[in-house]
Amino acid sequence: MTSGSVSAEIATPYAEALMSLAKENNLTDRMGDDTRFLLELLENSPDLKQFLNNPLVVTDKKKAALRQLLADRVHAYTLNFVMLLLDRKRIAFLEDMCEVYLDLLRELKQTVLAKVTSTVELNEQQKQAVRDRVLAMTQAQGVELQTQVDPSLLGGMVVEVGSQVLDASVRGQLRRLSLSMQVA
Repeated sequence: MTSGSVSAEIATPYAEALMSLAKENNLTDRMGDDTRFLLELLENSPDLKQFLNNPLVVTDKKKAALRQLLADRVHAYTLNFVMLLLDRKRIAFLEDMCEVYLDLLRELKQTVLAKVTSTVELNEQQKQAVRDRVLAMTQAQGVELQTQVDPSLLGGMVVEVGSQVLDASVRGQLRRLSLSMQVA
């Protein structure tokens, strides 16, 4: 997300409007899939991000490119939303708006986001074990996992749910051991 309260002030009302539209049309999950797709697209294509944020490229060219990219992949309401952002010169905040929308969707569905960092890619059984543990810890209705691999952990994993951090990594255990030895 773009840093700063200005970004939040701009992104939040747009995300709330998208959520309102999604609720009215029973499309909250579909819009969630669309916003995840947009985030992934922008994350994996720095050239697209640069193109959209370039003030020298006229809006019509940006619209044409996005229509070509998104027409068969997102709902018409999502596409119209993106076009509105281009018209209002707010496309630079698209990522922030998508993140805020997903936060609103998780709140609506009483779901928590668990960010899991592990030394290797988790299999489905391991992911389910993490979900079960997070459900027990938070009393939420569901858990959305966001996984990433970090070999520097040496083993184990780190799970972040909101402000809570469960560090079950070898690196974390070594750090705690080192601190306890310094105190003694």
